[in-house]
Amino acid sequence: MTTSKSHLNILWVQVWVLAGVQGAITLTWLIYNIYLPQLLTQFGFPVSLAAGLVIVENLLGAVLEPLMGALSDRARRWVGTRFPFILVGMILASALFIAIPGVVSLIPPASVIRSILPIVLVAWALAMTIFRSPVMCLLGMYATPAQLPLAVSFVTLIGGLIGAFRPISYKFILSLGPVYTFAIGSFVMLGAAAILRLVNPPETAVDTHQTATVKLPLQKLVLIFATGFGVAWGIRFLMDVLGKVLKTQLNTDNIDIQMLWIGIAIAIASIPAGILAVKIGNSQAMLCGICAIIPSLLIMISVGAQIPIIVLIVAGFSLIVNGAIPFALGLVPQQWAGLGIGTYFGGFALAMSLFGIIFPQLPKITPFVGAVGGALAFFLTGVCIAGSGIFETQSDAEV
Repeated sequence: MTTSKSHLNILWVQVWVLAGVQGAITLTWLIYNIYLPQLLTQFGFPVSLAAGLVIVENLLGAVLEPLMGALSDRARRWVGTRFPFILVGMILASALFIAIPGVVSLIPPASVIRSILPIVLVAWALAMTIFRSPVMCLLGMYATPAQLPLAVSFVTLIGGLIGAFRPISYKFILSLGPVYTFAIGSFVMLGAAAILRLVNPPETAVDTHQTATVKLPLQKLVLIFATGFGVAWGIRFLMDVLGKVLKTQLNTDNIDIQMLWIGIAIAIASIPAGILAVKIGNSQAMLCGICAIIPSLLIMISVGAQIPIIVLIVAGFSLIVNGAIPFALGLVPQQWAGLGIGTYFGGFALAMSLFGIIFPQLPKITPFVGAVGGALAFFLTGVCIAGSGIFETQSDAEV
């Protein structure tokens, strides 16, 4: 690995391919969320079932994300690589993804067998949990710890750019039809898996005796889980408040273009966020992001979404989101990298699930309540990040 790294100690080819994998993940979830209500109604289910399925999928993900990450850690110790998890998960997810429109197109929606569709939908969402944590662990191979935030920023960039186009891509994606659209998503996922396997460098052998002496870092995992929870609720409240303030300020219900540009700005800002995190430290950069986003969120409900406020929100958001994976990888021993990232994703998934249960009528929440809720969620994240400093010396000794 060292022979291929640049002067920045980053394997750029591998990082860009991993960014492509993140793009494939984002694209498939984008397609899934857009088509979910239509597929359910076409099969005779109420549209309200979509929200219920998302809640169930997130609840299961809260358990399976850490589990799959931990199992990939064990695979790394047993066979020297976590790639079996990645390949099996991506192939299974691709197969189930293309099966979703097949079920709707080929099976009549009879009351006896129509439950097949929700089962396939949940199975696909679970297949996505198999490989997400293991594949993000590869970033630890592709960059040194000091340069990890910069490497992650390119992965965040690609995923963010694809996700940013959701507001204006809705009609276009629906116009392609489910079979064609899901086939595209499936083949993109398979292609990304194949290229990643091709460029992934050989992995070094693991000292199983040394690994066995490393204890499970439970206190650190609690902090990582709570960080994922806080980030998830902060994002949900932030985007809801921002949308409502923009609609009021512009006196329109259509803010798709504005949200598109904000999404693009957030994606692009991940690069300077990564550079800053390398210079001052990832935890410090995340705390700077929180210190920028909390007052901006609270001020926005009074003065509106003015350009300086949006700039601060974009900068703070990028610093927080881009730093999440380096934060999880840096807090746990290398032997538990998969569990660390999986725990973050698990906290994020549980938060999203509970958010849907606690706030089923999100449009009825006032911007003030949403801003306070978002500020508290980001404050929780800041407490977890600041508290992680207690373990930094211990973590360095363990690794």
